[in-house]
Amino acid sequence: MARREKGGLWVGVAAALFYPATRLGRHVYRGGEKIPREGGALLVLNHISHMDPAVDSVFVHRQKRIPCFLAKESVAKAPIFGKIFLGSGGIPVYRGSVAAGDSLRAAHQALRDGKIVVIYPEGTITRDPDGWPKKSFTGAARLALENDVPVIPIARWGTNYIFNGYTKKLTPFPRRTVTHLVGDPLELDVYRARNRRSASNLRQVTEVMMDEVTALLAEIRHEPPPAVKPKETH
Repeated sequence: MARREKGGLWVGVAAALFYPATRLGRHVYRGGEKIPREGGALLVLNHISHMDPAVDSVFVHRQKRIPCFLAKESVAKAPIFGKIFLGSGGIPVYRGSVAAGDSLRAAHQALRDGKIVVIYPEGTITRDPDGWPKKSFTGAARLALENDVPVIPIARWGTNYIFNGYTKKLTPFPRRTVTHLVGDPLELDVYRARNRRSASNLRQVTEVMMDEVTALLAEIRHEPPPAVKPKETH
């Protein structure tokens, strides 16, 4: 049996807060065995609720791994959650600033150190009223191309019904089901053989990743995705 990765003080604090929060919903985990029990991996997920990081943390932790999240700079500055985020290995993303490159460098290093890095390529909660992924940023593609680690798409659905991303309204009842569906590691060798930093290659890889996440989400929801992705919002 694989041993659980050892966390520190802040990982323990996060677990103490996040595990009770997950009780707001029923949880279905499908394909969790596809997440490596050791070594680096990049987990790519959709983003539908402010509750996502909590339930995603618990999901990864139940697979005996400690997640390192990439999140907006504002998360790191939050009074309480910011300390938990940084203390447990979270990586703040400084978009549109000279520090933007530092975020990716830290994420590259985490992958090389054998960590599980979790990223939401959309950057923010989708603004699509039906909850489908919007056009995404290319940071995840940069990490995927420059590191020889599994890149694993995951869809999650249900947190949006518990904590609405638009109204920020908490609706604990009736109790909802939150489902995580893990896909197979993506085959990216053909893209890694090209110019890994070309804008067209990065955009193609971003589309490959999010198309697979969207397909997994469609499987959970038992309905087809829209033909056109919602536009990117900053």
